[in-house]
Amino acid sequence: MPGEFEQYGGRHVPDPLEEPLAQLAAAFEEVVPSEEFQERYQYLLKHYAGRPTPVYHAETLSERWGTNIYFKHEDLLHGGAHKLNNTLGQGLLAKKAGKERLIAETGAGQHGTATAMVGALLDIPTKVYMGRKDINRQEMNVFRMRLLGAEVEEVTRGNEGLAEAVDAALEDFAGNMEETHYLVGSAVGPDPFPRMVREFQSVIGREAREQVQELHGDLPDACVACVGGGSNAIGLFHAFKDDDVMFYGAEPGGKGDQHHSAPLSKTEQDDPEVFQGMKTKVIDEDTTNHSVSAGLDYPAVGPEHAALQELGRAEYHAISDVEALDAFRELSEAEGIIPALEPSHAIALAKKLAQEDRHDTLLVNLCGRGDKDMQTAAEKFDLGPS
Repeated sequence: MPGEFEQYGGRHVPDPLEEPLAQLAAAFEEVVPSEEFQERYQYLLKHYAGRPTPVYHAETLSERWGTNIYFKHEDLLHGGAHKLNNTLGQGLLAKKAGKERLIAETGAGQHGTATAMVGALLDIPTKVYMGRKDINRQEMNVFRMRLLGAEVEEVTRGNEGLAEAVDAALEDFAGNMEETHYLVGSAVGPDPFPRMVREFQSVIGREAREQVQELHGDLPDACVACVGGGSNAIGLFHAFKDDDVMFYGAEPGGKGDQHHSAPLSKTEQDDPEVFQGMKTKVIDEDTTNHSVSAGLDYPAVGPEHAALQELGRAEYHAISDVEALDAFRELSEAEGIIPALEPSHAIALAKKLAQEDRHDTLLVNLCGRGDKDMQTAAEKFDLGPS
């Protein structure tokens, strides 16, 4: 069935949400493939967002780690992250459907910023829900969203993070379905959102598959990406699904022990649960949800990733805060590229895979740049005035 990935996914929502989500799924399936939609979408991807983004051979790291390392440069996309691929697509779909309002959730603020950009571009009022914890550690993106004309709503319940922001946005959507489009930022939630986000993010993998062959002469042995909800990862993986290319997802291991957000990296796997409208893997109730990266600080994972793990098509490994911060600094010093803390988890995992000599060539999705994380880096690495 559409929206189901093995035993995961689906549409597990209260009755009042069933019909509007069914209508959204029908619109997605009818409108997005149309020539009119694709012409406008592809125009904006090229002339507004700056696609295609390049693939880069990291020669210093490749020599240092003994493995060919290639980066898909999504950090060079307008706005500084891969999120714009999806917000442009959903924004155009909402405009076509006559929606008068966009709402979104955000953790690190990159999706919120990309939604605010599209709201400004398409002249649609926009409201972004963001946990208080994330507002405090991602002030620059809050400033950007407000400058772009979006309203930023602080969420103070529970862990004051991304999961609570999603809850608040879902409640808003449930009360304002007729005029509002909920622009979900990751490959999570009830159908059609995981399918829709994958569709709009799959441009990453389509480009990268051609580009890495031009540079390397062959496909990579494996693709590596960070995974919170999992949009950048599924966007990279999807184009390689029929190739002999292994997939690796780097989940946030946090401080270790009982302070992480890594539902797929557990030694003992629990049964799937219904969470925020989808059936998927969720961290244990007694685990404190935490990551140094606000964008990965989510207690569940997109259902397609849970299915890929179950099928043995992908492996998921927890990367600690310390490992991610070390990778953040190493890439900056070795290649002159400052990554966001989210893809720093993928870089750390790529280093581990290289050290284990598991593959000769790794393609890593550098899904965001580190501007938003400079305050955290300055505090961690004592980069202030000497």
